[in-house]
Amino acid sequence: MIVAIDGPSGTGKSSTSKAVAAKLGLSYLDTGAQYRAMTWWMLSNGIDVNDATEVATAAGKPAIVSGTDPSAPTITVDGADAAGPIRSQEVTAAVSAVSAVPEVRSRLVELQRSAAASASVGIVVEGRDIGTTVLPDATLKIFLTASAEARAARRNGELTGPAAADLAATQAALAKRDAADSGRKTSPLAKADDAIEVDTTELTLDQVIECIVTLIEEKRAAR
Repeated sequence: MIVAIDGPSGTGKSSTSKAVAAKLGLSYLDTGAQYRAMTWWMLSNGIDVNDATEVATAAGKPAIVSGTDPSAPTITVDGADAAGPIRSQEVTAAVSAVSAVPEVRSRLVELQRSAAASASVGIVVEGRDIGTTVLPDATLKIFLTASAEARAARRNGELTGPAAADLAATQAALAKRDAADSGRKTSPLAKADDAIEVDTTELTLDQVIECIVTLIEEKRAAR
């Protein structure tokens, strides 16, 4: 059972994916964290993240390892815990540029496919191009959406300090990220033709989880 959950920022992908995986006894992989980890490594090692050639040359250097336990997902870079550092504003601002480099995507897609192939109990994989590029043969594909206002409010709920107060700035940042992710040439953010779209705007997290668990159980029953 391979479940692909895609969608833009602020739709509840991570919270939903982790909870669904835990509830059904599946493994879990946050591919966005891997792109953030790559970006953090680039920034930490003096790589110009706006120089695609420099990023491409360095893409094979960091050792990125993702733990797939949904109750305690981990990510390390060169053996160091990166779970905290990869969520910084600096990384957030640079991740789209790094993610757009084909050599970065090729390296991380390889890691993602390997994780899915080795998940003996099945896995929930979340990201932006899982159903279209990484795992096009996934058992079930979900594409989460939500209104721009709802997404900004949720993202603000994750922020602290002055950044949490500026809803308009958050919405503008999400729009910029959407444009970058949807417009890149390599594996853009897109809904797979056979994905089921779930609009989370008016749903609580528990309702979204229940909806996806039901879809998975229906798929299991039909196999």
